[in-house]
Amino acid sequence: MSVKVISKILNPNPQRLKKIVTSKYFERFILLIILLAAVVVGLQTYPDISAKHHNLFIFLNTLIIAIFIIEALLKIASEMPRPVNYFKNSWNVFDFIIVVGCLLPLEGAFLPVLRLLRVLRVFRTVTTIPKLRLIVGAMLKSVPSMLHVFILLGIIFYIYAVMATFLFAENDPVHFENLQTSILTLFRVITFDDWTDVVYINMYGCDQYGYNGARLECTNPEASPLLAAVFFISFAVIAGLIVLNFVIGVVINSMDEMKSEMASEYPGYDNLADSKRQEIILSRLDTIEEKLDLMVKNKL
Repeated sequence: MSVKVISKILNPNPQRLKKIVTSKYFERFILLIILLAAVVVGLQTYPDISAKHHNLFIFLNTLIIAIFIIEALLKIASEMPRPVNYFKNSWNVFDFIIVVGCLLPLEGAFLPVLRLLRVLRVFRTVTTIPKLRLIVGAMLKSVPSMLHVFILLGIIFYIYAVMATFLFAENDPVHFENLQTSILTLFRVITFDDWTDVVYINMYGCDQYGYNGARLECTNPEASPLLAAVFFISFAVIAGLIVLNFVIGVVINSMDEMKSEMASEYPGYDNLADSKRQEIILSRLDTIEEKLDLMVKNKL
């Protein structure tokens, strides 16, 4: 009997381990440990608390790392006889790097690196919550397409910044003195952070609006009511609304792609909204109804 037990321990069933590491109870336990790691690393930012409970924090950090190591070993063992499959999942690779990094003897000048790795353990919540994985995965997947949108946005910024420098530099040197200042001001406009002040200064002239505390800068006031209104409104519409909506469209498209990938990775993901799932439920209800009718007939 003891030989069989030892053999089971030394040669665990990969399928059984797979069920364990993918079960909701195991994932919830790991999530609780990650949250505990988040609380611990947060409390260590307070010098008084960290010094007072130094030994407790050492024990908790050791316990957390030990649990993460056991988790990684169980997941690797569940992929036997091909443990390399564990590393085909990018999230597993991220988890493994965090665990290995925390085991490195980093001291002295490398102590900030160790603290950074401990903080990154909190990011592991993404790997345990499918909805968060969907969001983060969609963001990463949208980066290549988003790059082209940002290139377009950069071209629009550059064109408008050059035009603004030529048109408004004399009247509003605080905001449009040179190209780099104009780009920064246009970024303020696109975020709609008091952008109307910039508009009114150039609509009514710096001597009439906005330069009360900086009269020395307002040397050549020039009002441009129509030009300033058309310029800033067109820029806000094109850059602030249309182009940024392209970004939202790219992210939504990436979320759809990521959702399809996660559906293949997690067969149970989002089953309730799936039409096939609804068909299965309806067919089962029909089967139950037929059995009940048959039981009633037999009794009669």
